[in-house]
Amino acid sequence: MNDPSPRRERGPAPAGAGDDTAGQAGVIGIGLAAVLTFALAQGSWQWFATYIGVTLFAVVFAFQVRPAWRPGIRTAYMRALVAYALVVGLCAAIAVAPMLQRWDWLFPMPGTRSACEAIGRYEVIRTRVAVAEPAGGDAAALAYAQESGREKAVADCLASTTTLWLPLYGAGAAVLVGAGAWYRDRNRAGRRSPPGSSPPGSSPQEPVDAGARRTGPQ
Repeated sequence: MNDPSPRRERGPAPAGAGDDTAGQAGVIGIGLAAVLTFALAQGSWQWFATYIGVTLFAVVFAFQVRPAWRPGIRTAYMRALVAYALVVGLCAAIAVAPMLQRWDWLFPMPGTRSACEAIGRYEVIRTRVAVAEPAGGDAAALAYAQESGREKAVADCLASTTTLWLPLYGAGAAVLVGAGAWYRDRNRAGRRSPPGSSPPGSSPQEPVDAGARRTGPQ
C-alpha cells in the first residue's frame, strides 16, 4: 500500500546561503576603501588613523575565512593567504603611522627630526614677519599662531618621511603574518587528517592487487 502521509519535498536553498562570501568581501572592501582614502589624504598622521587600522583589524579577523590548506603556490588557499597578509600589513602600517611620526624611540630618523625642527623655527620667524604691527597687536594671539604654525610644519615634515617608510613596515608585517598563518594552517590540516591517510592535496596511491603481484607478466 502507498503511504498516505504526504511526502516532504525539498525546497530551494535559502537565498542568502551563497551570499555570505560576497557579504564578507563587501565589508572588507569598504574597510579597505576607508583606509586607502585616509592614507591618500594630505597632512600629518593623526591618531584617528590608529583607530581606522584597529577597526580594519577587527573586520578582517571577524569576516576573513581562508580555504582549507593545500600545498602549492597556485592554489586557492595561497591566493587567499596572500590577500589576507597584504590587508593585515596595510592595516598595521596605517595603525602605527602616528606612533612612528611622534615617537623617536620607535622611529629615530635623527637627521629628519632635526631638519624638521629647523623648519618649525623658520615657520615661527615667518609668522612673526607676516604680522604688520606685532607690537600693537594681540601678543597672545601672535604667540599662539607662531606655535600652531611651528607644530604643523614639524608634523607635516615628519609625516612625509614616515609615509615613505610605511610600505617597508607594511611589507614586513605582511611577511610575518603570512608565514605565521601558513604554518598554523598547515599544522591544523595535519592534525585534522586521520592516521594513515594522505595529507591534504596529495593523491593516495592505488592499491596493488596481490594476485597480480604474485603472477607478474608472463
